Amino acid sequence: MPGPAMDLEPVEPQSLKKLSLKSQKRALDLFSPTHGRLPPPDPESKKIRISHKLNLEYGGIKSTNEPRRQVNSTTIAHRNQPSGSSDVLALPGPEGSRDAQKAGAQNALVVGPSAQPKGLNNVGPSGKSSAIVSTSASSERNLSTSAIMERIPSKWPRPEWHAPWKCYRVISGHLGWVRSVAFDHSNTWFCTGSADRTIKIWDVAKGTLKLTLTGHIEQVRGLAVSSKHTYMFSAGDDKQVKCWDLEQNKVIRSYHGHLSGVYCLGLHPTIDILLTGGRDSVCRVWDIRTKMQIFALAGHDNTVCSVFTRPTDPQVVTGSHDSTIKFWDLRYGKTMLTLTHHKKSVRAMALHPTEDCFASASAENIKKFNLPKGEFLHNMLSQQKTIINSMAVNEEGVLATGGDNGSLWFWDWKSGHNFQQAQTIVQPGSLDSEAGIYALSYDVTGSRLVTCEADKTIKMWREDETATPETHPLNFKPPKDIRRF
Repeated sequence: MPGPAMDLEPVEPQSLKKLSLKSQKRALDLFSPTHGRLPPPDPESKKIRISHKLNLEYGGIKSTNEPRRQVNSTTIAHRNQPSGSSDVLALPGPEGSRDAQKAGAQNALVVGPSAQPKGLNNVGPSGKSSAIVSTSASSERNLSTSAIMERIPSKWPRPEWHAPWKCYRVISGHLGWVRSVAFDHSNTWFCTGSADRTIKIWDVAKGTLKLTLTGHIEQVRGLAVSSKHTYMFSAGDDKQVKCWDLEQNKVIRSYHGHLSGVYCLGLHPTIDILLTGGRDSVCRVWDIRTKMQIFALAGHDNTVCSVFTRPTDPQVVTGSHDSTIKFWDLRYGKTMLTLTHHKKSVRAMALHPTEDCFASASAENIKKFNLPKGEFLHNMLSQQKTIINSMAVNEEGVLATGGDNGSLWFWDWKSGHNFQQAQTIVQPGSLDSEAGIYALSYDVTGSRLVTCEADKTIKMWREDETATPETHPLNFKPPKDIRRF
């Protein structure tokens, strides 16, 4: 039988604020008596730490300015000494050495592990430990584990020194945004396509205009010059892809099939085929001679805005606004591999001229991938924090990326170190918002860089010949964590 109901005391209703204040007070009462007190030292770990600190010859940091000496920790740790000015290696000891522990915690040296006889531990029955004075103590280490932690040198490759680049020529002549550029393989001229619907051919050495070609009825978004024929290919927002004969300076073929604007164009290095990608989310493969469409490489969910080709598989690589990169099998017209590492549109890609790898750029990061399997290598070590419209790399391993805000950044290919951040200057009469780089390309030698910009100019860049590693030192810090995505 259940017993009689107990008389319960009425619970007074309390606000949430009052309850939380009560809880805070309880926590304060619980922890405040031991707040400033360090835990008791462990004698075994103290022995290990001291042995590693004493034996500086084997894998440790040597102090070159002053001979090492051992002193009593009670004489080093003055109670009135501020922690920032201490050069002492603080070692945990009994109560008397706690101040030394606090004072040296910021400046503790990190010493590698070494085999040390127990006889050198200099810990007597009086409980007084020894400390080492060093004039070059490294900061930012915590006391508990740094002394017994092995120092592993960074395996990140050190970047090569590259001279900074400077703008040496500004060419104006177009009446609209300059959207595309391509160099002839003789390296004597280059062509640019513009939003004024014209293609202009310029002398590389002098920067003078040689020829203007008209025929497109919308802006010219892609250009390529054949190395085997006297042909130049152009593509634009008018859905047209044209083949120009440069001996007659006129259009001899047009390739019809795109359903919307054509944004990128590429020529296969060994076979006579042309690749174009556009807003219809398809990369089309054309036979140059017969004007026939060989394949429509379908699979992207959004605009195909970058393409490059190689002589071996994967022969075609495309980047899209759907944030993916696809490798294509040119025999069957099918996808070999899809890379989904990027989070935003892949507007630019650059194939290294000698190595089997390429870089791709989107607004959040620049990533490097291996070929032919597409393994992710690493991210570039900085973020440009803008939409990257174009990128190019030369044989010396200098990667250039051009942003929508007019930033032109130069990177060391091997390490991903950003060694120069240039900013384009708009031509007089332009708005500051017209500082945007739409296309860039190195010449055949890789010693000159041409940028096509929103202020209707073409700018030419080269390395600063007066720069030396002393005048422009390499400011490189290897990354602490390597992001693998």
